[in-house]
Amino acid sequence: MKPRHKRIALIAGGLAAIGVASAFVLNALDSNIALYVTPSEVAAGKSPQGKAFRIGGMVREGSIKRDNLTVHFVITDTVKDIPVAYTGILPDLFKEGKGAVVQGRLASDGGFTATEVLAKHDENYMPPEAQHAVEQAQKAQRTLKP
Repeated sequence: MKPRHKRIALIAGGLAAIGVASAFVLNALDSNIALYVTPSEVAAGKSPQGKAFRIGGMVREGSIKRDNLTVHFVITDTVKDIPVAYTGILPDLFKEGKGAVVQGRLASDGGFTATEVLAKHDENYMPPEAQHAVEQAQKAQRTLKP
């Protein structure tokens, strides 16, 4: 084999290896990314189908019901409500009327099955996405009222 052919084969092999490594990285990123949506977007059908995603908002007052380790509650953006079921131990700061972000998938019955629950970490903090969603929902609700 000529040195020129060896060089071309080496470059082609290197590019193939980089391509395979890139495919593995992109696949790993795609499977681990959880998009953030609001309860209003979920109700409008704008949520990812068949993939895990996050819903953020407020925990509706009086909605927490416990059944052994399964906790049922409602996440709201003050316009739309999404029922959530979570099996596990909730964070200490998880309370009614406070901000929360839940990660999981939509169930066939229209509810949300959470695999992770995140609660705010102090009295004034709400995730920026959740705060923005609540503000947008409140603006939309004000414009709908005469």
